[in-house]
Amino acid sequence: MKYIVTINDKSYEVEVEKGQANIVGTTQVAPVPVQAVVNTNATVVETTAPVAPPAQAGTSSGEPIKAPMPGTIIAVQVNQGAAVKKGDVLFIMEAMKMESEITAAKDGVVSQIMVGKGASVSTGDILLMLQ
Repeated sequence: MKYIVTINDKSYEVEVEKGQANIVGTTQVAPVPVQAVVNTNATVVETTAPVAPPAQAGTSSGEPIKAPMPGTIIAVQVNQGAAVKKGDVLFIMEAMKMESEITAAKDGVVSQIMVGKGASVSTGDILLMLQ
């Protein structure tokens, strides 16, 4: 069976044989452009209220706390809005069958948490934003 799986905004075509749990092949799928349908009979309606731009992921202000190595987040020790002090444990991460604590580099307030328990992260991935 073939599936299309999206990981970190990249789409992959994955082929899996029945009765086995091994991936037998993957190929990266090129994004397909979406064509817009324009109605030429549409009426233009003006509004006086300004339209806010959409929020973008990772644009929260503050200092990013990044993953020091690739691994899996096994515990999130803080919540958004929590005040933390330098050295407080923010995450517990499993890497190479060892647990490592990721701590706050400075005093601050957690403004945004980017990953949750069970997330796989790479070196340099932003885990949270600290103000």
